[in-house]
Amino acid sequence: MIRNKINILKNIIVLELAFLLVITPNLKSQELLEGARIWGNFELNSQYYFSDTLIGAPEVPEKILMNGFGNINLSYKDLTIGMRYESYQNALLGYDRRYKGNGIPYRFASFTRDNFEVTLGNFYEQFGNGMIFRSYEERDLGIDNAMDGLRLVYRPLDGITLRGIIGQQRLFFDTGPGIVRGFDTRINLNSVFSSLEENKNQWIVGGSVVSKYQPDRNPLYNLPENVAAFAGNLSFARGPVNIGSEYAYKINDPSAENNFIYKDGQALHLTGSYAVRGFGLLLSAKRIDNMGFRSDRNATGNDLNINYLPPTTRQHFYSLSSMYPYATQPTGEMGFMSELTFRIPRETTIGGQYGTNVTVNFSRANSIHKEKIHDTIPVGQTGTDGYHSDFFRIGDEKYFQDFNIEINRRLSPTLRGLISYAYINYNQNVIEGYIDKEMVNAHIVIFDVTHRLPERRSLRWELQHLYTKQDNQNWAMAMIEYTISPNWFFAISDQYNYGNEIEDLQIHYYTLSAGYSKGGNRFSLSYGKQREGVVCVGGVCRKVPASNGFMLNVTSSF
Repeated sequence: MIRNKINILKNIIVLELAFLLVITPNLKSQELLEGARIWGNFELNSQYYFSDTLIGAPEVPEKILMNGFGNINLSYKDLTIGMRYESYQNALLGYDRRYKGNGIPYRFASFTRDNFEVTLGNFYEQFGNGMIFRSYEERDLGIDNAMDGLRLVYRPLDGITLRGIIGQQRLFFDTGPGIVRGFDTRINLNSVFSSLEENKNQWIVGGSVVSKYQPDRNPLYNLPENVAAFAGNLSFARGPVNIGSEYAYKINDPSAENNFIYKDGQALHLTGSYAVRGFGLLLSAKRIDNMGFRSDRNATGNDLNINYLPPTTRQHFYSLSSMYPYATQPTGEMGFMSELTFRIPRETTIGGQYGTNVTVNFSRANSIHKEKIHDTIPVGQTGTDGYHSDFFRIGDEKYFQDFNIEINRRLSPTLRGLISYAYINYNQNVIEGYIDKEMVNAHIVIFDVTHRLPERRSLRWELQHLYTKQDNQNWAMAMIEYTISPNWFFAISDQYNYGNEIEDLQIHYYTLSAGYSKGGNRFSLSYGKQREGVVCVGGVCRKVPASNGFMLNVTSSF
């Protein structure tokens, strides 16, 4: 019954949107839709594939694969409606094959008046840091767990925001089997209480509750059909100081992710920062214990996650330093990160004529302490309470560690350079799911130099080197990019696995690319080889297969 009602709602929204988009161009500026605004964007990613047995690039029967989408939105007075059309013909390698065909998986209508907002259809939302609820889209990972249902937002007083949601999560061109319900409140104490209006100490408190419903059809276990999670957060700010905290608790939720154990889940996330001109310090720490939360207890991978567990590791952007990214472990981890940023003043011996920016970062993630609940029952045994865990005790296994230092300096009016060093410990067995791999210990050095040329042109050189005795051993990378602003760019790069123990696998992964931009349109074409690896965004990852071929990217916005 609920699914039928939602399908009816989908059709109504799509029909209303189509009607408004058809009539809008025919209305004169003085008629009913005067002041209406239409906006959106389009993106196409396509690749022509060649098989390459040396790098493991498979034969692609279609030869050409494509991901494409277009958003179109219309707002008029208090009403906003929109939709996204998606096409996968078929999906690019590395994306789930259930992305296939065409459809309109995202459409909504939203109305706002008198501090009250209602959204029907699809929407994205986050409570607090997301530890019990976050619906979002990350196209690089193939993630889109948009809600499909109803969202209400009400601001009864200045400084108070109340939000309620109910619906099902997107699962490719369908929805998952579970129903997700939630309520969140956020209160700015300085706005609510007049006695605190002029206080330099700024306080914000919040609380959330989220539950999911999924029928129990398991023949072996009596599984909870309703599972609730609770979270509370507190943030404090005074001048350059910001401190944030959030604690989350989840009722026992046996699932494929935790091997169907009946154990509650907990998570704690702490952050602190201090920033003034020329100096910044960031600290963060977290503990996660059995906090996987999905609207389908049988889901795996990146499917139907209700929550998001923030990372406490640095996000690398250079190709070799990002070769070993960290994936958050929802079944249990303890981690922390510290980052110090400072500027050495100009006109000093060390700072040079233009000054020097330095960033030092260190992060680590370990297992949590786990012990048997009974001498005869192994830790994590299916159908049991799983294990006992001391909240403040760190486990013995190292999952990930990263130390890096980055120095950025202007060398002349037209020349800027960056040098970076990183030392990474990467547990392949935990992060990638192997059982017999060594811990990777990798040293990475990066040089990045940009030279500004006359007539809005620039030339950028990039050199990288990765040294390790594990995995595929040593890599070297070089890139040169020439830009003619604001329209053209040309680049050539090569990643060379020269240290591979297998001589035939000492391969050059080269790429040639060019692009053109004008206004809201951008076109780029490239040819090259892509190594097999892992790509991560915010602690969430997907495996990327090896490929060889031509790549076309087109984006447009209006």
